[in-house]
Amino acid sequence: MKLFLQAIIKFLLGLLIVSGLLFIPAGGISYYNAWLLIILLFVPMFLVGIILLFKNPELLKRRLDAKEKESDQKQVVIISGLMFIVGFIIAGLNFRYKWIIMNNISVFMGCLIFIISYILYAFVLIENTYLSRTIKVEKNQKVIDSGLYGIIRHPMYISTIFLFLSMPLILNSFITFIVFLLYPFLIIKRIKNEEEVLKKELKGYNEYIKKVKYKLIPYIW
Repeated sequence: MKLFLQAIIKFLLGLLIVSGLLFIPAGGISYYNAWLLIILLFVPMFLVGIILLFKNPELLKRRLDAKEKESDQKQVVIISGLMFIVGFIIAGLNFRYKWIIMNNISVFMGCLIFIISYILYAFVLIENTYLSRTIKVEKNQKVIDSGLYGIIRHPMYISTIFLFLSMPLILNSFITFIVFLLYPFLIIKRIKNEEEVLKKELKGYNEYIKKVKYKLIPYIW
């Protein structure tokens, strides 16, 4: 019950914050693209949360824990949070004042990329039950080297990059897309620090990085 209440409170708080950041600058609730993003983002989030609550409550608990211990990771969390705040406000203002309006094809492509990225994210959750939001090594944690983890070392991050970069397309805001281009660089910083921790604390990780050479993109990096 405690975990359920924690999940519901964080879900509703997230829904309230995102809605406020989009609809208040937009000057009302007639921002169709904002409704589209909210549905695509929060409906699957709610369903995944319910499934994890019954099937894997420990994983849900890890996903709700956002308290970083590493200073580098705290910086990433703060900067990414500011990025989302600025990006969503700009998207609302862009709708209100019609600064730069993209076409419906861009919105459709954004929705398609978002859905595919969400599905990829779900597969990563299934593959890795140690997938915490924070950088830490759990007791008895093992290296996952199967599925997507047999191709790249951080499949969750590549899914979130496409997930977040598709949001401005859904919101029909080119300026927000420019703002969100900061996110891949934040992920690179996060990965570098995360791998330092995993090399020190996770048994078998040094052997794993020799086996799977690429962090995010096969044959590139």
